Amino acid sequence: MSEKSSKTVDIKSSWDRTLSVLRAELGEATFRSWFKHIEFGELSEKKLLLYVPTKFMKDWIHTHYSDRILAILKNDNIPVSSIIFELQKFKVSKDSEDSNAQKTVKNSKPAASSKFVTNENGDHNSMLGAPLDPNLSFENFVVGGSNELAYAAAKRITEVENVSFNPLFLYGGVGLGKTHLMHAMALEIKKNWPERKVLYLSAEKFMYQFIKALRFKDTMSFKQQFRSVDVLMVDDIQFIAGKDSTQEEFFHTFNSLLDLNKKVILSSDRAPSDLEGFDERIKSRLSWGLVADILPASFELRYEILKQKSAELLKTNNGHHTLDDSVLIFLAKTIVSNVRELEGALNKVVTFSNIMNKKIDVELTKTVLKDLLRSNNKRITIDEIQNKVSNYYNINVDDLTSSRRLRSFARPRQVAMYLAKKLTSRSLPEIGRKFGGRDHTTVIHAVKKIDQLKSENEKFDEDVSVLTQIITSS
Repeated sequence: MSEKSSKTVDIKSSWDRTLSVLRAELGEATFRSWFKHIEFGELSEKKLLLYVPTKFMKDWIHTHYSDRILAILKNDNIPVSSIIFELQKFKVSKDSEDSNAQKTVKNSKPAASSKFVTNENGDHNSMLGAPLDPNLSFENFVVGGSNELAYAAAKRITEVENVSFNPLFLYGGVGLGKTHLMHAMALEIKKNWPERKVLYLSAEKFMYQFIKALRFKDTMSFKQQFRSVDVLMVDDIQFIAGKDSTQEEFFHTFNSLLDLNKKVILSSDRAPSDLEGFDERIKSRLSWGLVADILPASFELRYEILKQKSAELLKTNNGHHTLDDSVLIFLAKTIVSNVRELEGALNKVVTFSNIMNKKIDVELTKTVLKDLLRSNNKRITIDEIQNKVSNYYNINVDDLTSSRRLRSFARPRQVAMYLAKKLTSRSLPEIGRKFGGRDHTTVIHAVKKIDQLKSENEKFDEDVSVLTQIITSS
């Protein structure tokens, strides 16, 4: 074997080990969503080439996981300085929704399986939708004050023949449990009514199927399949923002199902009224049913989630080690951003403990999660933003949360709201509550107003830039 071939094998083996680490850290469901379909390319001049199926996945993985991938590879002594993501050939990218998309394969013959069909059991999800994770059930969902309305609505849909609301629209930040509830509903409906056709998929998959139908001139089959389901569940609906033809088709599918009294269940990272790049009539229709938000988990809820998750992990690992409350309390207090990150951290600690045969305690937890804890320590809070903005404008923090409308208070308040939206992962309702219980529409107005002032006034733009630097560098 040549030296070059040997190096290629070493790099490929390191990439396989990297995937194993990511699987352990992120959990099976998240790993399958983002890394299952990545193809290894090559390492050239310290640049690692990876192939991904869609532009959305390319952008998401680059933004959220590039640094972690690099860190794992470097820890494995692989000389890599950057990662290049390229789209796999003949895959549909998110920007391909236009007439040119059909030209890409104009010389290709449609495959025999291009029709939108179900399997012998009539399971729509097996062909059109995404696979359901049996672990994401209602039994494994921990309920608290931040998600109780969404949970109650989800359970109601699976328990009675007809509900008074349709559609059900769930929204909240990343990693708070929207997808878990979507899977739980689909699993429970299929269990209680086996004859019902349930289709669960992401908004991106809906768009992909639509573009595929356009390419193969098979839109009638597409329409028939999607409009013949009993329950349509679309996750992360915000990803079809700005895609006019996909939105149009979704709107007609949505209306057809509602007219037939079929159930429609949707999720997004924001409320229907806050969906940018959506037609107003669609935003209006999405609000017709029940809109339920899922807020960040409280300390008590984070602790209960960890308690349940740790019991599952320790049972799976044959109970080689135990987890006492000090570890759970430490994690619940330290990792506050989202449940997915919290569970991933716990999974990493337990996996490390079993591999290295070490007792799980707070010190081990800190060692295993040092990179994650370091990034969490740097996480910007709304309180921090309010303090920095009030100091900058020489006013009191109470003035930012008060109802006083003097311009000397109103403008700094809008700046603080703007920065809270830009620099934190908090939802619009959360931000509004931190500013004296204001409505999320007030936050939207503040963000738009500051964007406008920044574009019109160079001095004001400079003030906001300075404030941003003060907050992010502290």
